[in-house]
Amino acid sequence: MKLIAASILSADFSRLKDEIQAVESAGADWLHMDIMDGHFVPNITFGPPVLEKLKKISTKPFDVHLMIQNADCYLESFVKAGADLISVQVEACPHLHRTLGQIKKLGAKAAAVLNPHTPLSCLEYVLADLDMVLLMSVNPGFGGQSFIPSALEKAKKLKAWREEKKLNFLIEMDGGIKTQNIAEISKAGVDVFVVGSGIFETANYSATISELKKKI
Repeated sequence: MKLIAASILSADFSRLKDEIQAVESAGADWLHMDIMDGHFVPNITFGPPVLEKLKKISTKPFDVHLMIQNADCYLESFVKAGADLISVQVEACPHLHRTLGQIKKLGAKAAAVLNPHTPLSCLEYVLADLDMVLLMSVNPGFGGQSFIPSALEKAKKLKAWREEKKLNFLIEMDGGIKTQNIAEISKAGVDVFVVGSGIFETANYSATISELKKKI
């Protein structure tokens, strides 16, 4: 299963309803929501009230990436607002096992996120508890950044771990993914591709998503 998760961080926020409906009709499989608090990353986006409104106009699963401190305090709010899958940053979760369990208890799927510098070994003892691992291929906080090539080796190693341990979590990658590099990223073992500017800064969303899917 290979999926395209359109990141609305790169959408035109003055026309967010239109942008979401356009990218969904163009073939996006998921909508990726970057939640930033201005503390864990140097940017601020939006919270549960906006997510709840967007859920009413969308037909796709919401892939919610919490780039925030104290994520445990907000899990219930985001699930109630419509998050289908919640990803939390390993670097911001001192009790990661408990946080993942809480997400699942609330009824959402649980994922862990690794920044480019964070080693896979941080996940070794929670891999069986994960529905997905999100590998950042840029430093989080802003859209439109360039892909960090070392993320490919990280994905290959994670895929090997998954096969060795006979697990079935998805591998997602986010940052700098475009039609020019998505084939190589797919070959490295990635299942879910978060694409922001690679879709929203193109003239024809349908043609772009079709090309992305063809290359994976």
